[in-house]
Amino acid sequence: MKLEIGKIVIRDIQFSDITKIDQGILHINKEEMIAELSTDMRIKSIDLDIAKPGEDVRIIPVKDVIEPRVKVAGSGGIFPGMISPVDTVGSGRTHALKGMAVVTTGRIVGFQEGIIDMSGEGARYTPFSKLINLVITCEPIDKIDAHEHEEAVRMIGLKAATWLGMLGKDLEPDELLTYETKPLLEQVAQYPELPKVVYVYMLQSQGLLHDTYVYGVDVKKIIPSIIYPTEVFDGAILSGNCVSACDKNPTYVHQNHPIIEDLYALHGKEYNFLGVVITNENVYLADKKRSSDMTAKLVEFMGADAVIISEEGFGNPDADLVMNCNKISAKGIMTVLMTDEYAGQDGASQSLADSTPAGDAVVTGGNANQLIVLKPMKKVIGHPEAAHKIAGGHQGSLREDGSIEAEIQLITGSTSEVGFHNLSAKGY
Repeated sequence: MKLEIGKIVIRDIQFSDITKIDQGILHINKEEMIAELSTDMRIKSIDLDIAKPGEDVRIIPVKDVIEPRVKVAGSGGIFPGMISPVDTVGSGRTHALKGMAVVTTGRIVGFQEGIIDMSGEGARYTPFSKLINLVITCEPIDKIDAHEHEEAVRMIGLKAATWLGMLGKDLEPDELLTYETKPLLEQVAQYPELPKVVYVYMLQSQGLLHDTYVYGVDVKKIIPSIIYPTEVFDGAILSGNCVSACDKNPTYVHQNHPIIEDLYALHGKEYNFLGVVITNENVYLADKKRSSDMTAKLVEFMGADAVIISEEGFGNPDADLVMNCNKISAKGIMTVLMTDEYAGQDGASQSLADSTPAGDAVVTGGNANQLIVLKPMKKVIGHPEAAHKIAGGHQGSLREDGSIEAEIQLITGSTSEVGFHNLSAKGY
């Protein structure tokens, strides 16, 4: 599959009388957009705010972050199986509105949601503080079921990103990038002298608001599958989970997946990037065994020499990560693991819930238990009291002056297990 991504850089967002993109400025008719999104009877009210880098603004609790995109050429549409009909995506041309995102918030859905600070110490830990964010506050009706609440907010975010993405359909992009992965036998033959690399992409699927969707299907209902990397860029995978904010992959991260982008960067130069195996993170042991068996089988079937494996979440999924590592390594295939750590606030505890001697090449996204104090903000979009409930916080996290004492676990993207974050290591 061959996919072109046309980048349309958004330099500012303003509320206006007409909705359009003009010279890099996204103008939004606020009333028109609210009317467009106000079709779900499970949502009582919708409001829009703009949060810009450097502003004294806090967004809490964050449900999802989404980049507006639109299909310009090729089969299917954005978010197939959710917004668009179920057609295979990943080919043709897609335009993306860069430098901005749609962020959904409102009354807390699940305790593992997050915070985005647009300035201060908290902004240093989240990559989304660098974006111009259109924040949609979705307040549900009373006594709504948590799963209904999650679905309603998720769909509003996807609809908003699709509606805004359409504005870029006929614009000339500022930059055009091309990604291509050929059918497997052709891909292997193209660079026979280079090591063959596969990416094993573990997707959160534990249920209890811990869900991810592929072509509209809940991932806990799938068996591991081979997909083209370009399908990921085209919205085939999206977030529906409320897991700890620090290592959750919002939809924006799936759309701009850094591991896949990096693998493409050196494809044909240092290695032959064959493709992606998606797999789930199940709760029961039998399901974990089934998925890890099949993942190892697919990687072997593809003829991989080396594999990168990333997980999403922590604790229970650590067992899936270790199973995948053990079974792939046993086939003589080199593995590199990507995870983060929950090593206690002093960093002295065991980092993962499971481990293996085969896991001898590991990249960490940082310690999610690291303690931080977030400054008070002049403007809070959402519900600041959620800081008492969000994973990483505690009763008393929100102080009287509006500051928050908590672990970086509650900052969206702070310890990303696919590397979509700002933390780095420093040698001594």
